[in-house]
Amino acid sequence: MKTPAARPSRPVSGSFVSAQRALSRRQFLRSAGVVMSLPWLDSMLPAFARGETAKAATAKPRRMLGICNNLGLLPDQFFPKNAGRGYELSPYLETLKAHRDDFTVFSGVWHPDVDGGHPADICFLTAAPHPGSGGFRNTISLDQYIAERIGHETRFPSLTLGVNVLQGQRSLSWTGSGVLIPCEEKPSDVFRKLFVQGTPAEVEAQMRKLAQGQSILDAVGSQAKDLQRGVGARDRDRLDQYFTSVRELEQRMEMSKEWEQRPKPKVTASLPLDPASPKAYMEKVRLMYDMARLAFQTDSTRSISLLLDSVNSPTLELDEEHKLTDAYHNLSHHGRSEAKISQLKTIDQWHMKLLADLFNDLKAVNEGGDTLFERTMVLYGSNLGNANTHVTTNLPVLFAGGGFRHGQHLAYDTTHNYPLPNLFVSMLQRMGIESDKFATSTGTMRGLEMAKG
Repeated sequence: MKTPAARPSRPVSGSFVSAQRALSRRQFLRSAGVVMSLPWLDSMLPAFARGETAKAATAKPRRMLGICNNLGLLPDQFFPKNAGRGYELSPYLETLKAHRDDFTVFSGVWHPDVDGGHPADICFLTAAPHPGSGGFRNTISLDQYIAERIGHETRFPSLTLGVNVLQGQRSLSWTGSGVLIPCEEKPSDVFRKLFVQGTPAEVEAQMRKLAQGQSILDAVGSQAKDLQRGVGARDRDRLDQYFTSVRELEQRMEMSKEWEQRPKPKVTASLPLDPASPKAYMEKVRLMYDMARLAFQTDSTRSISLLLDSVNSPTLELDEEHKLTDAYHNLSHHGRSEAKISQLKTIDQWHMKLLADLFNDLKAVNEGGDTLFERTMVLYGSNLGNANTHVTTNLPVLFAGGGFRHGQHLAYDTTHNYPLPNLFVSMLQRMGIESDKFATSTGTMRGLEMAKG
């Protein structure tokens, strides 16, 4: 699994001028044949927040699972018609009626200025504006923000999962320097990384890789100090932040070496069989939900993202009763065709059934008097409010579990939408991470209260 990269590490493409001298556009730190690029000093983001700023882990930790279906749901079938705690379940939410007191449904929410239609999926957990514009650079995703602060407490700081993902181009997970973290797409690979212990030779090989990476960071230390003496105060501060983040990466690598030497957890579940075709989309979704539950149940990680790349999915195979005639993406552009809408309803109901199964499975796991569901925040939604028209407003969002007072429909203004990043701030605070801002948030989620305990 990928871990968050140190921020940022990319070639310099500008000049840095101090009273002493100017740094060339291609100045690098060099040592023992190692080349390490300088940070972009004039626009560097803050260094990684130190692990000490997060509250200490409890015996019953909290977790976050962020799920994005990038073709969304039919709005008239998803959103309830009335608001509050006594709202009437919509057709889709009827599938989740056994859990109605354990989730909150939102309407009238968006990511401010996240536009561009389909490209907005990569911003579902970042809320970075204008993803379709030229020169767009993504920002840190919610799961990686969490991983930076508490990821050292588990074997894997985070898991980045996907179904039918267009590799190298789509992901929900992004580092602080705007680098995409590729999705794990095979449930069997996820299972092996979580639970299959490597041979002594494989463990030793991994230890050598970690040691080599650490030695590279050590090798540039003296050159870094020399460089800091030759720049102005402003750039010196930024360099100090940069090298601090590099040192923190080294510390995380040291922690990784410790995890490599610890036995992996044992589970009764068997190695999953990977579906042979992307047409088996729903089976892939089910298996990834299983992997997420097992990862949380064994406390292998506390932060997971899952991109359901419906755009990149073909004509789905469901069961004998439900036969589809067109690819998922084409169906989403239904043009009000009753035949296409009928098939989309079938697909959406499958999503709701699988989500209900996930809730059931999380509730079936006891963790010190609570259920795993009560300790896990599940965010399910989409970057599109309506896939047929590509709008990125009034997003269908459902938020379940995790220690909040649920059982309500929070209806905000569907014309002047309320910022969804406010929910992210509430989620961070529920995880014990001190934060009052994320992306374009304006505070915590209005109307959403934490439960006691």
